Amino acid sequence: MSRRRRILVLLICCMSLLIVALDNTIVNVALPSLGHELHAPVSGLQWTIDAYTLTLASLLMLSGSTADRIGRRRTFQTGLVAFTVGSLLCSLAPSLTWLVVFRIVQAVGGSMLNPVAMSIITNTFTDRRERAQAIGVWGGVVGISMALGPVIGGLLTDTVGWRAIFWINVPIGVLAFLLTWKFVPESKAKKARRIDPVGQGLVIALLASLTYGIIEGPGTGWTSPRILACFAVTVLALAGLIVYEYRRVEPLIDVRFFRSAPFSGAAAIAVCGFACLGSFLFLNTLYLQSHRGFSALEAGLCTLPIALMAMVFGPLSGRLVGIRGPRPSLLISGACITVTGVLLAQVALDTPLVLLLAVFAVFGLGFGMLNPPITNTAVSGMPLEQAGVAAAVASTSRQIGQSLGVAITGSVVAAAGRGDEFMPAAHLAWWIIAGYGALILSLALLTTGRWAEGTAARTAERLKTMEAVTIP
Repeated sequence: MSRRRRILVLLICCMSLLIVALDNTIVNVALPSLGHELHAPVSGLQWTIDAYTLTLASLLMLSGSTADRIGRRRTFQTGLVAFTVGSLLCSLAPSLTWLVVFRIVQAVGGSMLNPVAMSIITNTFTDRRERAQAIGVWGGVVGISMALGPVIGGLLTDTVGWRAIFWINVPIGVLAFLLTWKFVPESKAKKARRIDPVGQGLVIALLASLTYGIIEGPGTGWTSPRILACFAVTVLALAGLIVYEYRRVEPLIDVRFFRSAPFSGAAAIAVCGFACLGSFLFLNTLYLQSHRGFSALEAGLCTLPIALMAMVFGPLSGRLVGIRGPRPSLLISGACITVTGVLLAQVALDTPLVLLLAVFAVFGLGFGMLNPPITNTAVSGMPLEQAGVAAAVASTSRQIGQSLGVAITGSVVAAAGRGDEFMPAAHLAWWIIAGYGALILSLALLTTGRWAEGTAARTAERLKTMEAVTIP
């Protein structure tokens, strides 16, 4: 494939990331308007976000392995159709319940997009440095979506209404489908994993019970039988998943991957980093619109420093990973996120806007540096035949992190109630964000050194040996 064709494939794959990431930022800025019209409490707003991210997290690995088996382009196109139809249905939702249902339809399609697109990119760009640069461009698209999403979402919400925020996905989805059909070649793994219904069920039980318990805990009571039962299911599902997947020949989640310290570190850092993002977007929307009186458009414009920094430093981080490895990017990211959390924990309702925007820019720098090293570390060293599964684990970690971030932050705010109690709760939530940043710093130091590289090399060799043994 010529370099021009490879770049075209990269741009087409980036369109899927654009609509998925755009949808997330657009929905966040429209939450107050949506909640007012549909009479949704804080927990209802949490479910509007988490129904989507939870479904994504539950199905990403299944979609990755399915794409490796039946064809990546075919799966990618199916996802584009489902996501586009789901977006249209969301715009017609008559109630909060139906909106949550249609968000799940969206997410079913979305689960077939980003990990499959990353698998296509991984198999298209086989040179290590070129792949890192392509992933940097991929990360830059997150910045573009963050720039466009809040502004477009705020403008549509203020002028047309929150339902219009879902319309933007339809033309992009149709165009991406047509371009994929014409230019993206079909590819499959030489030996893909079989469907694992037991593992899939355990993943769904684990994530759903954990998130439900966190979201509903403040209203129902943390010691109520229902919430305790949820957390009991979480523990049992996690234990069952580890035991079952370890013994399965072709598991949904290959626990052998986690013997690589860089891979395990990338997954854990993805959870922490995207918990920061989910927490930040959710909390910032409530802070600016519900408590400082900003309009949706004004709140969207306030996120531009975040978006611009992420858009600029995403590709730069990809280049840095290709030259220096993942450690410098991760250390910068962790430091910036930690500083952001500490600074925001000091803000009040009358904090000057220029100071807020400066802190937002620091967060954008940190988040922009985060994506490329996560993705590159997750897929590097793994057999290309299993690239879809490896990329799906990284994407799943992102969605799990975002779900938990929204659930935890929303629960902190919901427990505080309204009015004067919001700011103390917000300060606690921002300290939690600082804690996520500190974890990223620690994990970056632990999982990117010589010892970690040794575990990655041994894991890669073991995977290649076991793949050779199992291929008939």
